[in-house]
Amino acid sequence: MQTAPQRRFSLHLYLTTLFVALLALVGGTLAWLATSRSASIIEAAAQDVSVRVVREARSEWQQLLTPAESAVAMMAEQPLVRAGSLEDRLQHLRLAVQTLASAPAAASLYVAYANGDFLLVRNVRSAEEAAVLKAPAGTRYAVQSIERDAERDVGTFVFLDAQQQEIQREIRPDYTRYDARERDWYTRAVAQAGVVRTEPYVFFTNRKQGLTLAQRTAVQGVVVGIDIELDTLSEVLRRQKLTPNTQMVLMDSQRRVLASASSSTLPLPVDAQGKPRLATLADLPLPALSSLAAAPLPSVSQPQSVQTDTGRWQVVVMPLQEQAAQAVMLALAVPEDELLAGARALRNELLLAILATLAVALPAGWWMARQISRPVHQLARHARAVERFDVSTPVDVHSMVKEVDDLARAMQGMKRTIRRFLDISAAVASEENFDRLMPRLLNEMIDAGEAAGGLLFLADGQGRTLELVVAAHLAETQTVAEPRALAPEAWPQVLRLAVASPEAGALAGRVTADELQRVLGTLLPQRRGEADHDAVAVPLFNRQHQLVGALLLLDVRRSDQAMLSFVSALSGTAAVSLETRELIRAQKELFESFIRMIASAIDAKSPYTGGHCARVPELTKMLARAACEAQDGAFADFQLKPQDWEAVHVGAWLHDCGKMTTPEFVVDKATKLETLYDRIHEIRMRFEVLKRDAEIRMWKSVVAGEVSSTAHARLMHELAELDHEFRYVAMCNEGDEFVSPERAARLREIGSRTWMRTLDDRLGISREERQRKATAQPAPTLPVAEPLLADKPEHLIPHDTPPVTAPGNRWGFNMTAPEWQYNRGELANLSVPRGTLTPEERFKINDHIAQTIVMLSQLPFPKHLQQVPEMAGSHHEKMDGKGYPRGLKGPEMSPVARMMALADVFEALTAVDRPYKEGKKLSEAIRILSFMKRDGHIDPDVFELFLRSGVYRLYAAQFMKPELIDAVDVDSYLVKSNTDFAEMS
Repeated sequence: MQTAPQRRFSLHLYLTTLFVALLALVGGTLAWLATSRSASIIEAAAQDVSVRVVREARSEWQQLLTPAESAVAMMAEQPLVRAGSLEDRLQHLRLAVQTLASAPAAASLYVAYANGDFLLVRNVRSAEEAAVLKAPAGTRYAVQSIERDAERDVGTFVFLDAQQQEIQREIRPDYTRYDARERDWYTRAVAQAGVVRTEPYVFFTNRKQGLTLAQRTAVQGVVVGIDIELDTLSEVLRRQKLTPNTQMVLMDSQRRVLASASSSTLPLPVDAQGKPRLATLADLPLPALSSLAAAPLPSVSQPQSVQTDTGRWQVVVMPLQEQAAQAVMLALAVPEDELLAGARALRNELLLAILATLAVALPAGWWMARQISRPVHQLARHARAVERFDVSTPVDVHSMVKEVDDLARAMQGMKRTIRRFLDISAAVASEENFDRLMPRLLNEMIDAGEAAGGLLFLADGQGRTLELVVAAHLAETQTVAEPRALAPEAWPQVLRLAVASPEAGALAGRVTADELQRVLGTLLPQRRGEADHDAVAVPLFNRQHQLVGALLLLDVRRSDQAMLSFVSALSGTAAVSLETRELIRAQKELFESFIRMIASAIDAKSPYTGGHCARVPELTKMLARAACEAQDGAFADFQLKPQDWEAVHVGAWLHDCGKMTTPEFVVDKATKLETLYDRIHEIRMRFEVLKRDAEIRMWKSVVAGEVSSTAHARLMHELAELDHEFRYVAMCNEGDEFVSPERAARLREIGSRTWMRTLDDRLGISREERQRKATAQPAPTLPVAEPLLADKPEHLIPHDTPPVTAPGNRWGFNMTAPEWQYNRGELANLSVPRGTLTPEERFKINDHIAQTIVMLSQLPFPKHLQQVPEMAGSHHEKMDGKGYPRGLKGPEMSPVARMMALADVFEALTAVDRPYKEGKKLSEAIRILSFMKRDGHIDPDVFELFLRSGVYRLYAAQFMKPELIDAVDVDSYLVKSNTDFAEMS
């Protein structure tokens, strides 16, 4: 059952109440001294309350304005006022935010520049303010910027979290309508020196009352301003109410109310234009003070009696602060009935004695209570800051009470510990390189543990042995190049005990010189031969409670329980960091292995690719390194970050991964009739059948009475003709024979011969082929005359699935797919003019690059590898836009893709592991590249880089046979091409 929360009171209120109770007891003993001077008591009480309230309100007023004035003056001297762009101004944002934080009542701080630029940093303290700004979740600060130049004005909102990290940035064109140079605070600040203060008004964002302080800077036309909220003044007035119905307001000379003790939220009337304005006395339901709304103000500091429908009131008006025409006054009205409720019961000397005692004792008691409770309030604020993980502010709190002072010192120690913990965690988490992480982790732990040196060990996979990987002493840190495994018996004793008791965390002890020597070996020679050392052993366990490493801190200055607990807490972060970085490294190594496995499988799939997939990445990276080192020319500004190099590496190794989908019989097709086997054998058998048929016809004619010699001569002529025709067909089957239209006609003539088929050609075949035959035409009646060479309907094989290059595809491919997936027609294949591939098979070969893009686009690459599909899939594009699969032109391709295009061609020209050709000499390969540059196929700038940087020689030395490396006249190729790169676009 949930209990109702108890009502809580402040400490100084408790102490003050104690004083009041004691005074009431004294007053009871002095009851017989009461007098009847009620009139003077009324006036004195009202005067006392007004003076006290004015004093408190004046103090609060100064606490609101003084820090803000200091903040404005300090910001006027900062580099922010000279920054010329939003990015430059954001560099100085941290100081601006700290300056804003130094004035608790500050709503926003801003800088107006002479050219109309404007930068505002706003505290976003509530969901209402965030909604007005349309800020994303988690916003703590909002930066509103206006940049003006001759071309356009840009309004930008930048939202930051509590750690000042950017969450979101938005362009807001409507914001540029605001011009700070037209504002009153700007014109006044420019016109006069020092800090100027505006009239109070209602802030647009949070609808709170406030005012603006502004000061011009040393930079001509640059003004720094700050908005101050006045809502805390109402709380001050409420605390000072003498009676429950006391009416108090702070107002200016125009009777506009700045604060009221009657309500925490003042009404916001609207003016004729519908805009909110400050409430006046006439807008508030305060009958005692409403008489001041239009009538002249009563004499300052003199109480006056006012009669209303609710009774008689004592009204006092006193100045709070005056500055030219900006007067601020306190108006106080106290009902006489409440003021004299106790006094009328006592009257006379009793009332006089109690009031006299109160006049002396209450201020002193109040002051003492405030002195005692102020440090407690300050510590409470620090505790709330720690709750928000704000540990940057030191605890500068002192108290005359010993227990409170001890608490302040403990709070400072706690903040220091938490800040160190957060700093170390952030430093370790920000390091991505595992090899740099380990020394950094060790040095951070040495600093945190207040040690002179330390050792970092990593455990093997089973956690049975440790390897010393980093050793540090003072300013020297050494990484062990070849770590050696240390069995538990070789560990220092304190480390063995710590590992054996993981629940104990960090363990303090001593490390002997022999133990240290056994572990260090030749590392840190200055440590050998020394005395024993005070040490702290810290075992590192992962989230599965497995040993992943250990830390040994040497020559620690303190090893008390607080320090051991702190180091133990840090060890968890260190262990998780080691485990996480090791997992990331292992995943990258696995990914790299998969990449190389895929590339190796493609190269091993066909002898026609050889080591292509392994050599193209090397040449591509050679070109990329040369481009990064270029000091002039087209690549003078070209640079790759470490993450970009990873993208180049992955894209180059996977540039031909689509070849996994290309059938081997297409890639390896050596003759025109070859599929999974060479169909010339079928054609030969048909010629054999024709020859047997001729011989049979000869014998039949002899039997019929023809002269044997005549029939035999005819047979010899017919057989010779068949032999000649077969040789002709066989010659056309070879890929190096050009088939002209005349030769194709001769093939059709030869193919028109017929042979008699007596067996059903639909028996013993696959279901797919049987379906194609059935769809093409009905089965003929046997026997049937078949042409010697034919293009049959069943030779046309449709696409299994729509090609990825179909019009409207989401990858932008513009390759036109043939109507059929394959054309197995015998005449169609034999009539191919050059080479062995039909248009369908040529498309199948080219389709591998489209498949590469499709396959890589489906992989969830991280952000820094998003360009891998573009890099890998553009090496068959040409600078003139006539390449494939997307017909990109030079400017549409990334520099790395253009480098890979050259690398792909040069590797193919110089490769010596292809069974169908010999590698070309270096000079011949470069000559061919120059032709391709001239024809707009490769990038002229990359070709020039290839020659000027000497990459061609470096590649040749590593991958070409010595007998193929000859002299190259580079200067003859470095003449500007007639095909200008701009024309290609």
